[in-house]
Amino acid sequence: MTMQLRRVLWYALLAVILAGALVYAFRDQPASVDLAVIGRGALTVTIDGDGQTRVREVYVVSAPVPGRVLRIERHVGDSVVANETLLATIEPGDPAFLDRRARAQAEAVIKAAEAAFALAEAEQARSLAELDFARAELGRAEELSKRGNISQRDLDRARLEVRTKAAARDTAIATVEMRRFELETARAALIQPGEGAGEGAEEACCVAVYSPVDGRILRVIQESEGVIAAGTPLIELGDPTDLEIVVDLLSGDAVRVREGAEVTIGDWGGGALAGQVRRIEPFAFTKVSALGIEEQRVNVIIDFTDSPEKWRGLGHGYRVDAHILDWRGEDVLQLPLGALFRDGESWAVFVAEDGVARLRHIEIDHGNGREAEVLDGLTEGTSVILHPGDRISDGVRIVSRSGG
Repeated sequence: MTMQLRRVLWYALLAVILAGALVYAFRDQPASVDLAVIGRGALTVTIDGDGQTRVREVYVVSAPVPGRVLRIERHVGDSVVANETLLATIEPGDPAFLDRRARAQAEAVIKAAEAAFALAEAEQARSLAELDFARAELGRAEELSKRGNISQRDLDRARLEVRTKAAARDTAIATVEMRRFELETARAALIQPGEGAGEGAEEACCVAVYSPVDGRILRVIQESEGVIAAGTPLIELGDPTDLEIVVDLLSGDAVRVREGAEVTIGDWGGGALAGQVRRIEPFAFTKVSALGIEEQRVNVIIDFTDSPEKWRGLGHGYRVDAHILDWRGEDVLQLPLGALFRDGESWAVFVAEDGVARLRHIEIDHGNGREAEVLDGLTEGTSVILHPGDRISDGVRIVSRSGG
């Protein structure tokens, strides 16, 4: 064989190898997919929401009168006994400051009260003098009556004059007392804050505020000493062993909840707890979500059905997750939601048949965010493609990533 013939054969072999490599490189490769085998089992559908624990009956103790409340020495968690535990003490408050005009008016009122008091004393002195004169006249009339020098009518008139002057004296004395008290009232209006702080402190009337119920202190609202108005909240009380849960749900979810529904309570720091819906409040309220969207929400009230020993660590205002039972099936053909997609107006999946993806339209019903109930279109044991991508279509060759 000549050198030229060998070169031709060598080039021909290289061309065949190159052509084979190009054919292999550009031929259709099977798509790698994740497969799941559908089966039967129990399926539970729940309505989930964030909730908070709260004491069923919270009592807010408020100030019954205005004044200065002394520092509250009670602390959160302290036990209280109804009508025995002293919660707060309220003393009379200081008077208000007087501006220049108010002070001038008060001083003028004092001067008027002093003048009225002086006038009343003068009236009292005059009435006493007239009474003394009337008594002297009565004495002379009685002596003359004994000798028969005056009539009985004149004697009776002298006695009437004494009684009239005595009544006038009593009126004058009462008027003097009244004017004295008016003068004291006018002078009291000039008392400024801080004046006479130690005078009469023992006689000052203090109001003691006692606990209205047995329980524990949940919150001390007004801890420091200060001036308060009547009705100012001071302390919140309640029984932390009598808890309930409030969950605010979207109104569209709340209409699916029924009273008496089972509830699973979790994500509170312990194991799962059991509960039951007691009440769905009949009104909704507007709440702005974290995305700034206004939502209509409804409070759902849940009671614990487990014994208090199981949720002893919970307290007032603790966060929990509530899963309210909406539907339960014991023997349900289940499909992972990751395999579902919309094909026109129908739900569809890709099933794996002999290494090829086949489009299958199905009917589903209940779903819980992870699985859906299959009513028609699939059978138990069928392998479906999870999260099908753009490369997956009807008739495409596939291979499982797991090697199955």
